[in-house]
Order: sequence, then structure tokens, then C-alpha cells
Amino acid sequence: MLIQLRRAGVLAVFCLAFGPGSAMAVGSPQLVSQLASVAPDLNAGVLKKAVSAMQCALAGGAEPAERLAVIDFSLPSSEQRLWIFDLQSKRLLLQDLVAHGSGSGDNYAAAFSNIEGSHQSSIGLFRTQESYTGRHGYSLRMDGLEPGINDLARQRAIVIHAADYVDPNWVARYGRIGRSQGCPAVRPEVAGMVVDKLKGGQFMFSYYPDEHWLATSEFLNCPLKERQLLTAVEVKR
Repeated sequence: MLIQLRRAGVLAVFCLAFGPGSAMAVGSPQLVSQLASVAPDLNAGVLKKAVSAMQCALAGGAEPAERLAVIDFSLPSSEQRLWIFDLQSKRLLLQDLVAHGSGSGDNYAAAFSNIEGSHQSSIGLFRTQESYTGRHGYSLRMDGLEPGINDLARQRAIVIHAADYVDPNWVARYGRIGRSQGCPAVRPEVAGMVVDKLKGGQFMFSYYPDEHWLATSEFLNCPLKERQLLTAVEVKR
């Protein structure tokens, strides 16, 4: 038997189709509101884009994640611009400093790249992967999900790692923290926690108001979400 619903009821059926605790349910406006309430310093528009991008990945068949990291590269490096959320409990696990690449700018990042050797950061949606111990200590590899934007992240060795130049004392001395070779480096004091919370297939969304990316990103202009909503009006009992 099929349940036929009007468009006004599509969202309810959409959540029903995938289950109340499913991957698709995390893209709801309620989630954005819940996360915004625990992260008042995070720009609401950036958070909405992060959740929307994640929802699009899930609509395309990606496995659900337990956590979401958001980096707002429109903010200066002297400010805390990394947020890590627990999607199950809707809690903010961390808000902290994060470095950008030396090729991206000084205190403000303004240039981003997918090119090896550019020493620039990359924007867009990432999926975190395995942890490892390398020359920067306990670190985390990730894969970029956006072709031409960040999909060479693994090849470029763009990883999360500890760096002693990610330090509030640098801000007092130099007006900014230090810069990486393109990696989102974090304070040594929190690096272990960041890697442990994000390893194993979590989502990370790095934002900058790049007009080309905003206009062309398949995760921000999702062709799957409307299709999923329309097909969800017919749900098998």
C-alpha cells in the first residue's frame, strides 16, 4: 500500500522513509537550530551550509556520521574558528583555533587551492578517515569530496595535526597564529581529542565565501535533495 501526500507533508514522509534517527533526519532545520543554540559564535548561515552539505552527501548514499566539524575561514586565524559537534547529543564538543596554509594569507585566509605544493588550504566538504602517527605526531587523514575543490586532499597530505604555532600567545606577539602548509593544524593541547573525535568517517566542512564554489558546489546546490523529497512521497508500508 502506498501513502500519497501533498508537498506540504513531504518532509514528514521524508523523515519517516529513512527512520526518525536516520542519516537523513540530521539535515532537518531542527538540527541547525539545535546546533546553533550551543554555538552562538558560529555564523548561522555557515552552519546551515555545513548541515545542508552533509545532508546532500547522505542523500547520495554516504554513511551517517556521529560528528560534524565546521571551520569558518572567513574569520581571522586570531579567532576561534573551529567547531566540533556531536550530532547524537547535539552538543558542542570544542570551539578552538585552527591554522590555515601559508599560501592562503596572513591573519586572514583569502586564497584556496586543490593543487599540490600550493601551501594553501582547501574549502568544501570532507570525510575524515584514519588516524596515524607521523612527523607531526598523532594525526588524522581526510578525503575531500568535491572534485576540483578539495578531492586531492589525501594526495596533498592535508591532515589534521598538532602544531606549536597554533597558540594564543602568537596572537599577542604577531597578531595571528602560525600557518601550516595547507593543513587545518590545531593546538597540541587539543590535538588528541580532535583526532579521536573526528576519526573514522566524520564530516568536516570548511567555509569561505568563494563565489565560484558557492555557485557550483554540488553539496551546496544539491541535485539529490529535491529528488529524494519527491520520491519520498510514495512510501511502502
